[in-house]
Amino acid sequence: MVEDVSQYEPPGPERIRASDADRDAVAHRLRDALAEGRLDLDEHNERLDATYRSKTVGELVPLTEDLPEAPSDTALTTPASGSLRPSRGSERVVAASPTSSSAIAIMGGADRSGDWVLPGNFMATAIMGGIELDLRSAKFTQHETTIWCYPVMGGIGITVPYDVQVRVHGLPIMGGFGLESEAPGSNDPNAPIVHIRGMAVMGGVGVEYRSWKDDGDE
Repeated sequence: MVEDVSQYEPPGPERIRASDADRDAVAHRLRDALAEGRLDLDEHNERLDATYRSKTVGELVPLTEDLPEAPSDTALTTPASGSLRPSRGSERVVAASPTSSSAIAIMGGADRSGDWVLPGNFMATAIMGGIELDLRSAKFTQHETTIWCYPVMGGIGITVPYDVQVRVHGLPIMGGFGLESEAPGSNDPNAPIVHIRGMAVMGGVGVEYRSWKDDGDE
């Protein structure tokens, strides 16, 4: 007896096998949600792991159902005339001239933030003072950038967005070099890498990951 296959309905979306493109699309939305502060780092990593374990489209749906259909990029794509818009991942590497190559604080303070461009090597020296470097809206002239930090009885704080990878190599002498949170994984092989090198003498260098625009920040 021949079975009548016409009675079978095609599988619904929840049973369709997921493709690599399907998983990558979900991973991209999760990365945007992390950068925008919609997900914290633990939530992002948990969902990203589930994304690449998913076998069907139905398993992918719950991972983004509480996120907006399209990332809210208005602030990223409509900057004031002449400004450098905040960008993510490989888009941060640009063919532009550096806007600053060093920061020096002697018994005082210095900071670099907003739309600025770093050279391949940036020098930060704090002697009995403090320096704040905010890279959340920064761009880079090279794929790999080195920030040389030399605090002497002072401190240097570095804030980085989630789409920039950081490597800390500093030497502390009665001081410290610290990364306050684990570096998140990146799906963009061309995303910038920042090396933190130098020496801290009775001082400290602290690196903190934060979303590109935190609630309440300007």
